[in-house]
Amino acid sequence: MLRKIYLIGLNSLLWGFFVVTSMVLDVGAAILRVVTAPFDPNLKILQQYTCFWSSLYIWFNPFWRLRKKGLEKVDRSRTYVIVANHQSLADILCIFNTWLHFKWVAKASLFKAPLLGWNMWLNGYIPIDRGNAESRDRCLNACKKWLAKGSSVFFFPEGSRSEDGKLRPFKVGAFRLALDTGHDILPIVIQDSLYAVPKYSRLLSGKSKMRMEVLDPISIAPYRDMGPDEGASRLSDAVRAAIAARMGP
Repeated sequence: MLRKIYLIGLNSLLWGFFVVTSMVLDVGAAILRVVTAPFDPNLKILQQYTCFWSSLYIWFNPFWRLRKKGLEKVDRSRTYVIVANHQSLADILCIFNTWLHFKWVAKASLFKAPLLGWNMWLNGYIPIDRGNAESRDRCLNACKKWLAKGSSVFFFPEGSRSEDGKLRPFKVGAFRLALDTGHDILPIVIQDSLYAVPKYSRLLSGKSKMRMEVLDPISIAPYRDMGPDEGASRLSDAVRAAIAARMGP
């Protein structure tokens, strides 16, 4: 009973911190978007602001820790299709803590959320309704435009969070995009975030020592001479195997 009261109190404080900071920082994001738009068409400054904003919720949560590895493998002058496994809402904060420049591909419903959705629009992130073919086409076209301008794009290729931490099958959209545009894959592995914010819950349930590892970029070159479907499928399998190998049993 005492633990339940403690968790409710802790969650009230942390979610209250999220709401208050988001209200203030959303205003700052809007101002920054207007001020930097004339000389920063890819919105790189706004992305760094958003990385700072998101990192606050890891830094100020006394029960979360994030250990990062492999960021030195990233050539920040290059543009990638970035993918990661997905266990928890906390994964989003972990990915922003890379401080990489990218455009997020996310469920269209998230763009309707107050505070969070407003900042997603400001950053030029890309909505997708996976059940709608027209929405998928618009998403891929937007991804191609951002990649051509020099912005990486980010996907959770599992499509939704894992319920048990096990790696789910990958959808091939991100890999078909990589082959179509000639951009290599940058895989990221996130571990031990499953219970930071469990699926179907908004409760921050306790201590989470999360780990994030950036793997070596995976070249698309061996897959480009295959047919588009076979190439995307085999590239997807190769990336999934690389992530699975780092996650362990």
